[in-house]
Order: sequence, then structure tokens, then C-alpha cells
Amino acid sequence: MSDVNTAIENEIKSQDVVVFMKGTPQMPQCGFSGQVVQILNYLGVPFKGVNVLADQNIREGIKAYSNWPTIPQIYVKGEFVGGCDITREMFQSGELQTFLAEKGVPVKSAA
Repeated sequence: MSDVNTAIENEIKSQDVVVFMKGTPQMPQCGFSGQVVQILNYLGVPFKGVNVLADQNIREGIKAYSNWPTIPQIYVKGEFVGGCDITREMFQSGELQTFLAEKGVPVKSAA
């Protein structure tokens, strides 16, 4: 299990924003992952997608790592933010944009 945690930590540290998701940013394979990708793309946030469908150990390991039962999972500068619902609610309230900016992640201003 520690090998999986090390792999997860390496992914989380590899970029400012990392999304553990089903599918890829170019081809999400579930609606929730797709919504998160749409929000981040709309905000112009560069992020890395980690396809949990490609590795069962990562898929199960990320749930234990974060103590969060669902995918997608969003990490910003190593900090677990939440899943699709939390990300969507934060986006709609403007909290996500503020949070990202405070963390030093470039965000496109709202149109």
C-alpha cells in the first residue's frame, strides 16, 4: 500500500492542480469527471488528469489516501479540495476562483 501512496503523492506533487478522474481530460469517462474538466477548462486552469481506470491500485488507493469515497478528486498545491459537487459549488459561488488565485494558480477572469 505504501508504494501506491508514494505514487499518489508523486502525482499530487507533479503539478499545481491534479485531478484523479475516470478517463482523461480530453475524454472523461464519467459525467462527474467531465464536469470538473469543464470547470477547470472554463477557468483556464492548467491541470493534470490521472486516469484511475488505467490502474486499479491508484483507483482504490486514492480513496484511502484522501479518505474520500468517490472519484473525481481534485488537489491544489498538494491540498485535497474535494470531488465534483464541492468543486461545482465552489465554482458557482466564486470561491474556487478565489481559492485558486490565493494558492498562486493562474485563473482566467470570468467573462
